Amino acid sequence: MQKSARKQADFILALDQGTTSSRAILFDRDGKVAGRGQEEVTPLFPSPGHVEQDPNQLWLTTLSSTRKAIDAVGAAPREISAIGLTNQRETTIIWDRHTGVPVTNAVVWQSRITSPECARLKALGHEPLIREKTGLVLDPYFSATKISWILDQSPALRQRAENGDLCFGTVDSFLLWRLTAGQVHATDVTNASRTLLWNLHEGAWDQELLKIFRVPQAMLPEVKPSSGLFGMTDRKWFGEELPITGIAGDQQAATFGQQCFTPGLVKNTYGTGCFVVMNTGSSIVPSKYGLLATAGWKMSGQTTFALEGAIFAAGAVIQWLRDGLQIIQQASDSEQLASRVSDNGGVYLVPAFVGLGAPYWDAEARGAIYGLTRGATKEHVCRAALESIVLQTRDVVESMTCDSGLSIPELRVDGGATANNLLMQMQADILGIPVQRPQILETTALGAAYLAGLASGFWPQLADLSHHWHVDRVFEPRISVDHRETWYAGWKKAIERTRS
Repeated sequence: MQKSARKQADFILALDQGTTSSRAILFDRDGKVAGRGQEEVTPLFPSPGHVEQDPNQLWLTTLSSTRKAIDAVGAAPREISAIGLTNQRETTIIWDRHTGVPVTNAVVWQSRITSPECARLKALGHEPLIREKTGLVLDPYFSATKISWILDQSPALRQRAENGDLCFGTVDSFLLWRLTAGQVHATDVTNASRTLLWNLHEGAWDQELLKIFRVPQAMLPEVKPSSGLFGMTDRKWFGEELPITGIAGDQQAATFGQQCFTPGLVKNTYGTGCFVVMNTGSSIVPSKYGLLATAGWKMSGQTTFALEGAIFAAGAVIQWLRDGLQIIQQASDSEQLASRVSDNGGVYLVPAFVGLGAPYWDAEARGAIYGLTRGATKEHVCRAALESIVLQTRDVVESMTCDSGLSIPELRVDGGATANNLLMQMQADILGIPVQRPQILETTALGAAYLAGLASGFWPQLADLSHHWHVDRVFEPRISVDHRETWYAGWKKAIERTRS
């Protein structure tokens, strides 16, 4: 690990390649945003349930947004200490090792194209072994079946992979390859742990899993710590070589950016869905409640593990209020409309638009509204919609507490929906713990910056980062225990009816 910062360095550059956009942010030594650039990414839908992206667009938008961020500050390359990468996880890219040309489009994490293969492997009885070794469920969400699906498109592709002529990588690995002009084929432990090929206990690619998923080891990247030197950018991109010293998948990066460094600390990112992640320290916690055990990050030779719960519909519920029911004109209107009533009037909305995620994992469940009377209004429905987000979060947080045996002192939040003060207050009320909203909500990019900056010496030690943590607002619970549990009991009844 590098310990001396580049001379005259004033910034860390974070590259955040997401599902809908590529972003680049320059952070200063106080962890504040100095400059940014952003480019949209276009999804492709070649068939029902299948989602792709053009890998070259991911690369070009990353490069363009990076140049925008640098130009916004007027920074010279020597002023950038290092680069940190964070990325949409599980999205799968395969490219030619000699030319760098992708053999197909990227298969995006959202794609369900490999559902039949997952069903086949479950029927063969492989799921318990896969879950024990990887901490994950056997689902098309992850990378392994995507790799095999791409290779099955042509016998020639599979032969090239066996010969070592093809490279597999998640988006971070592909961008790293391009940034280093093909000199480095690597990833970090967080991205490796989302492939269904990484043995979480041994910290290595697993030979038995490679055989089950029919993935040649020759195409796999080297796996490195999340904080450390991955390689140097080619001079042609920025006029000077820059060290790449941090990589982490987006949810792990957000957890690091939220400074959840102590076991039991939990963050929730409110996007289209929600991703709740708990630091479990050095312990791999097998879940009895449908949560995922995963690598949180690795640095200084130590791996920190995490529990993760995925909620499918969060911001999507608010979008439905706007675009489906058309009872609000913009997302921010939901707070005002829901505030017109003091409670949900007995109305519960279960937003199982695409099934239920953790802890239920019920793909067949569909959305429903319960408790409607002649007295129910659009205000009650709107409030019930917002409540569904915080109630689903309680489902996951309770599961985490049961699985880990750890008490959760507070919930740290980020994402667009955290601007809704009513939503955040209800989140504190239903959990019975404080909800902390930080001043800087760019926590995913900030986590990548922290990992890179610690490795480059931009920030000498982890303790230095505590000075950057500034809370915008703390939401304290305001309701009684009886009120909270009655409210939650109504939700559990609605969930039971939905699943039935």
